[in-house]
Amino acid sequence: MSLRYQIIFRILLSSLCILVLGGAMAIWQARQAVEEEVDSSVHLALQLITLGVADGPVFQKADDLSRFSALQQTRHLSMQLQKPDGERIHFVGESLPSHPEDMPPAWFIRWVKGDYPQVEHQLKTRDGQLLTLIIQPQPLDEITEVWQESVAFFASISLLTLLTFLAVNLVFNKSLKSIAVIVEALRVIETGQYRQQLPAFSTQEFDSIAKAINHMTVELEKTRQENRALTQHSLAIQEEERQRLSQELHDEFGQSLTAIKVMAVTATHKQTDTGKITASIIEICDHLMLVVRSMMQQLHPLVLTELGLKATLEEMVNHWSERNPDLDLTIACDDEVDDLDKAVTIQVFRVIQECLTNVLRHAHAGRVGITLDKLNQPQPLLRLKVQDDGQGCDLKTVSRGFGLLGIKERIKSLDGELSLQSQTGAGMTITAWIPLRGASSAIAFQPSMAGV
Repeated sequence: MSLRYQIIFRILLSSLCILVLGGAMAIWQARQAVEEEVDSSVHLALQLITLGVADGPVFQKADDLSRFSALQQTRHLSMQLQKPDGERIHFVGESLPSHPEDMPPAWFIRWVKGDYPQVEHQLKTRDGQLLTLIIQPQPLDEITEVWQESVAFFASISLLTLLTFLAVNLVFNKSLKSIAVIVEALRVIETGQYRQQLPAFSTQEFDSIAKAINHMTVELEKTRQENRALTQHSLAIQEEERQRLSQELHDEFGQSLTAIKVMAVTATHKQTDTGKITASIIEICDHLMLVVRSMMQQLHPLVLTELGLKATLEEMVNHWSERNPDLDLTIACDDEVDDLDKAVTIQVFRVIQECLTNVLRHAHAGRVGITLDKLNQPQPLLRLKVQDDGQGCDLKTVSRGFGLLGIKERIKSLDGELSLQSQTGAGMTITAWIPLRGASSAIAFQPSMAGV
């Protein structure tokens, strides 16, 4: 069931309950009012009669009713005089409605009308004859007035219910149009069109939702652009790496193998200096081995698999220190990091490698500290901290390059969190946490670096 019909159904049900409860209360109050009105009329008639006979008998004879002419205006009563012989003289009758169409329905009369006993009062004529005054309540005219009031009450309730329905429908028509616009925009966004923007709404709640969705689409579009740029950059680096490897293979292996082949052919001649040729071949082979080892180290450090993450990082730090003697580079690493999963190990190694590259390219730092350790509270974590004393930057204005974006993606792939802190002239710190899950570790990571 749609929201519109749910609300309308609840309003209808509430209105019906109000009508039933109001009707029951109205009938109960009408019954009480009619009873009080009838009692009041009976008491009034008795008081008038009592006052009329206080000075003595009111009748010269039984047929004399002149003293009770005022009782003709008494409402809700039927009065009769009963003679000693049983004959009744009727002098006050029931007042019927002037318009028969105003008569209330029988069920209403039955519910409102109570059981009113007749009242008898003894009177004496001047000649000593005893008469009986019989007063019988007749509340039909009062019930008619109550019925008319009840009809007006229920008509008002019905009109208010109708107006409520109209008001709710008007509000819901406007709200549902806004919801339809939002849903349609979400369907467009679902197809990947993140530039879709919702208009401003006059309703504050819908406008807040629209602003949140617009902010989400801006962030999604920004992330997609970053991912697209990172993918293109990765493809360009991959192509450049392949080209460089191809060039090295051509220059180093091609030329060296050609020289070895020439020397091997020359060695077949009888007058050739075989010892000199053999020494040259050995020298070329040693050179090729160095080239192959260098290429393998660039593609994937074998020491990472053979000796573990700690030894690989220490070797990398020593290598960077030799190449940059002015840089004070230190590392503190726990032995437990060697137990990490291979996928985590290579990602952490590449993150630290990228951090050092950014420091040397952008930070102009004199000191860099790397810390890699495990934390056990509140959950097992691996923390990595790369901190420098370089020039730093303003994070609000700096444009994040591919190095930092690549680090962010690597940490995200390990379900980690990354935090970057920096101030101009005060170096830079990047913090990331990756949860460890048993033997297949995930790292809590806290890097700090000055390059972007």
